Amino acid sequence: MLPWTDRGGRLVPLKALVFAGLFLPGLWTAAAFALGELGARPLTEAIHEIGLWAIRFLFLSLAVTPLRELWRWPRLVSVRRMVGVAAFAYAAIHLGLYIADQAFDLSKVASEIVLRFYLTIGFAALLGLAALAATSTDGMVRRLGGKRWRRLHQLVYLIGIVASVHFFLQSKANVAEPTVMAGLGAWLLAYRVRAWTREGAARRPLAASALLALAAAVATALGEAVYYWIKMGVDPLLVLNTNLSLQAGLRPAMAVLMILAGVVVAAALRGALARRAAPRLQPAYSDAAAE
Repeated sequence: MLPWTDRGGRLVPLKALVFAGLFLPGLWTAAAFALGELGARPLTEAIHEIGLWAIRFLFLSLAVTPLRELWRWPRLVSVRRMVGVAAFAYAAIHLGLYIADQAFDLSKVASEIVLRFYLTIGFAALLGLAALAATSTDGMVRRLGGKRWRRLHQLVYLIGIVASVHFFLQSKANVAEPTVMAGLGAWLLAYRVRAWTREGAARRPLAASALLALAAAVATALGEAVYYWIKMGVDPLLVLNTNLSLQAGLRPAMAVLMILAGVVVAAALRGALARRAAPRLQPAYSDAAAE
């Protein structure tokens, strides 16, 4: 079975579009590198860019289940595997570029991974993604058994947390996007925790998802305020006030709220359209019978 086909060998447009789209960030980075568009340290910038897309794809793979349920789009699950494998591929390239940046001195790379905490946890996340990618095939599902396979792949939540910490620590000065990713990750985890406490998708109301979105945005604002307070001694209230105003640009909490609000609004619109398109039930008896 090819990545863009179903089990019967038929072309699936959604899978074909997603499969092609997964290559675009890498191709763009390669082209920018070749054309000298990545600044004074092009290889370092390429390392950061590819690593950024690795964590983006990881979070997109985690978002498939909530989006499938909220948007009533069952076929979306068909692309989850390829997006997850793409996250591993980009993470592996991320490491490969780092090795190239160190002049392929593997002993130095190994020592850096051991001595630098953010590299240690980044490497641990890569190993976790490698294990999930290696066991993502149908054959491995049958070999491990469904229950053990699901338990193994539940590690993706821990990997997502570890990857977020790695992203946050290596960003150093500008932590805006890592903070946004942390806020979105909090929503994804909260959604799943709530799902595990319910019985089926029908008991996951849209209102609860909206409340979780608001809570994730508040948590993002508080997290950013605490970070700048501990790191730079900035008054937390100043940071919180900045999050409520667009004068300083789009802050992480507002970005998280806008993204999640878009998800919830899209789900509400899709639900409304589905109800309007559903055929009305006909009376079970005629007027004559009623008489």
